[in-house]
Amino acid sequence: MYKIEEPIYFYLLLIVPSMLVLFLFVLWWKKRTQQKFSTPKLLKILAPNASGFKAALKVTILLLGMTFLIISLTNPKMGSKLKTIKREGVDIVFALDISKSMLAEDIAPNRLEKSKQIISKIIDRLGSDRVGIIVYAGNSYPLLPITTDHAAANMFLQNANPDMVSSQGTAINEALELAKTYYNNDEQTNRFLIILSDGEDHQEETKQVAQNLANNGVKIYTIGVGTARGGPIPIRVNGAMIGYKKDNKGETVISKRVSEVLQGIADTSDGTYIDGNVTENPVDQLAEIIANAEKSEFETKQFSDYKDQFQWFLAIGLFFLILDTFLFDKKTRWLRKVDLFNEEKKKS
Repeated sequence: MYKIEEPIYFYLLLIVPSMLVLFLFVLWWKKRTQQKFSTPKLLKILAPNASGFKAALKVTILLLGMTFLIISLTNPKMGSKLKTIKREGVDIVFALDISKSMLAEDIAPNRLEKSKQIISKIIDRLGSDRVGIIVYAGNSYPLLPITTDHAAANMFLQNANPDMVSSQGTAINEALELAKTYYNNDEQTNRFLIILSDGEDHQEETKQVAQNLANNGVKIYTIGVGTARGGPIPIRVNGAMIGYKKDNKGETVISKRVSEVLQGIADTSDGTYIDGNVTENPVDQLAEIIANAEKSEFETKQFSDYKDQFQWFLAIGLFFLILDTFLFDKKTRWLRKVDLFNEEKKKS
């Protein structure tokens, strides 16, 4: 298992293609300038030792050397063994509404992207807590099982969109039932379910399902995104907006946030409803709640004993740079003596 300690140095790799472009430009400029003063045949006589191949080889070796040196700066490391370690934390499951109404742009950039920002910032504030992600609309799907890999959680989160579900609607009950399967640690004293939605089209029996979940020790916090005034739902094809969603009468549908539904779900499970239109509000509140919650110990496997591997890349890079200093632009003397095409015979 590899990891990169200083990935920011990868930006230096942009130097390599820049130098290649510069070399090609200089080569083109040289040929163009030489053609103004001489013919190719005369140039062979005037500069018999000139070698375009050797010049290209020198640049290639130089660029390889620089590439390996830059990689060495990132300090690649390799985990030598996988071991089980004990960590303390809580289990947090995010249930993200990805129905079409979440595409309304009454808050910038839209409700769905705002919800993603909130989840991502909460995850960034966590310690060794485990997280899982559920997405739902007409159906609910496990986007990410419970894990301590916060980087993976953020990566999967960015891919969440309404096209992931086969039917539209708001199957919050299914999401609540699915969340039960995420809490696989029976000794966990603090379990959190965080629902992000605009509250539209939630079923009547949702409160009862939430109550059942609360009876199993899960605290449900709801975050409402969107405005009471609401906004139309844009329809896009290949990223280009072609209009807004309309009802059976041809009228533009206005989607509004229904805070009362989300408030009711939170109250049923001894949780809290939070306005999510300002990102910092839910992030700060939930980060503080989770930080002060009682932590439970659990086991997880991860690679350990990471060892530096930069020295290998450094050695290869230096080898190429040293090799480059011993190469010249001129043709190699012994190679010139090899008459591959019987040119000497043709002259005589």
